[in-house]
Amino acid sequence: MKFLDAPLPPPLVAALRACRPHLMAAAVFSAFINILLLAPTIYMMQVYDRVVPTEGRLTLLYLTLVVAFALATQTALESVRSRLLTLAGLRLDRLLAGGILQRLMSAMTPGSSAQGMREFDIVRQALSGPVAVAAFDIPWTPIYVLVAFMIHPALGAMTIVGGAVLVVLAVFNERATRTRAREAFLAQAQAYASQEAAAANGEVVRALGMRGALRERQLADRRAGLDLSAKAQFTGGGYSAATKFTRMFLQSAALGLGAWLAVDKQISAGAIIAASVLMSRALQPIEQLVGSWGVVGQARGALNNLIKLFPNRGMEISGTQLPAPTGMLALEQVAVRAPGEGPVLLRGVSFRLTPGEILGVIGPSGAGKTTLARVAAGAISPDAGTVRLDGANLADWDGDRLGRYIGYVPQDSGLLAGSIKDNISRFATWSATGAAGGDPAIIDADVVAAAQAAGVHELILRLPKGYDTMLGAGGRGLSAGQAQRVALARALYGDPPLLILDEPNSALDADGEAALNSAILAAKARNAAILIVAHRTGILNVADRLLVLREGQLEMLGPRTDVIAKMAETAKNQAKGAGAKPASTTTALQAAKP
Repeated sequence: MKFLDAPLPPPLVAALRACRPHLMAAAVFSAFINILLLAPTIYMMQVYDRVVPTEGRLTLLYLTLVVAFALATQTALESVRSRLLTLAGLRLDRLLAGGILQRLMSAMTPGSSAQGMREFDIVRQALSGPVAVAAFDIPWTPIYVLVAFMIHPALGAMTIVGGAVLVVLAVFNERATRTRAREAFLAQAQAYASQEAAAANGEVVRALGMRGALRERQLADRRAGLDLSAKAQFTGGGYSAATKFTRMFLQSAALGLGAWLAVDKQISAGAIIAASVLMSRALQPIEQLVGSWGVVGQARGALNNLIKLFPNRGMEISGTQLPAPTGMLALEQVAVRAPGEGPVLLRGVSFRLTPGEILGVIGPSGAGKTTLARVAAGAISPDAGTVRLDGANLADWDGDRLGRYIGYVPQDSGLLAGSIKDNISRFATWSATGAAGGDPAIIDADVVAAAQAAGVHELILRLPKGYDTMLGAGGRGLSAGQAQRVALARALYGDPPLLILDEPNSALDADGEAALNSAILAAKARNAAILIVAHRTGILNVADRLLVLREGQLEMLGPRTDVIAKMAETAKNQAKGAGAKPASTTTALQAAKP
């Protein structure tokens, strides 16, 4: 029976090893707990075999005190075991939560689930909840079997047969529910993701009148997941019922067998009740595990998804720390495919960008311009080819350290929930490893300098709380133009030697465009390498070279004036061939002319 689709990666193995002291202590306490649980059985045997025939009241008192002490100790040990399992879950969280969050924010993990933290919590709760308790109790079932054999071999044999029947039911339950449980888990995860996406875009949903349609769609996704879950539960419920029936019947059968043996004078009267209790206690962990098999199935599905988050090489790149780059960017035969075996977005793109140079990227919609910007910024990794910064593969860099040398403005601004200062500083106050070392004074000075370089300092000061103004996710609280200018300040924070700007003027007014042009020229003056993706070509007046993409391939690359002339000539020839007037064929490029 294969529990996992792949071996546990080193980070998960290391985290489990760190929890080993807690788990081993819980196992030791489980042994004492199960030994002490024999006390009620021994108590009943002594009461029926010694106290009742002899009317020994003092003996009864002493026996009662002893069993009370044993049960009190057993209860205390159970409390300690529960605390140990909880502590193991907390240690697991401390060791893995950060790495999982980092992997979820990385684009280098294709095939991983977007709900990794929810799946991690499922696994963590399974390792510290009732399922774990049952798993710790099962190995001590032989204690009860041994005591049953000591009372009479027939009772021991019945206990073994009963345990074997329950194990067989557990195996059949696992085989019958495994596929359905996994399908239900995936369907419910997809439904949750759809609901979160709709909630995050609530304004668009309301404005376009899509609430009713999306509600029905999400209800359909939810019903699909619940139907699959119900089918798994129906199947598992049948096996759970069969397990419960088997245990109860065996408990009664043990009582009957004990009575038979007592009539034959092979065991005492007290052993009759003891046989039933031993049978019940021996089979209880197995029954509990079968009843919790749905939780086990969910934990297995979640763990299999978590495994995909961790590549074989571990959580972080280790090795020699590379020196600060100058901004020399090179793409070598880069190819990118859309997720899920989708279409190729970039194919065989190669070019170089030197410090102090501005490269403009143009092309029709869907040509792959944004994908090129994301690859150049290290936001996603190419499926083929190499992206190099100062000759070093981006994959050889520590991601957070590399980010300090890259200024990136995405199409949608990408601002996060937090203050404007937090967003511009890239949340440096939360990191002691940043360029400022977490020093608030240095961070504040760098934030103001970046805002001034982006021409947004005065705008921020006019806000109610200035740099401490809190924003919602996506820059909510600012207009699109304001958010884009704050995103530019974030890109300029720390004077990175490489700037990647994707449609940085799409929401700007005239003042904003002027500030953007000034910021670009200032960055060029300090020898930064700058790549600009633009539809509104006015910003490309400052470009040294232009790169033209079409259908994911590099069509033209050269000095701005040469590329514009070639495009105008191509458009003119196409217009002549089609019999149309060529007068307006270069309208879209006129703004880029000197």
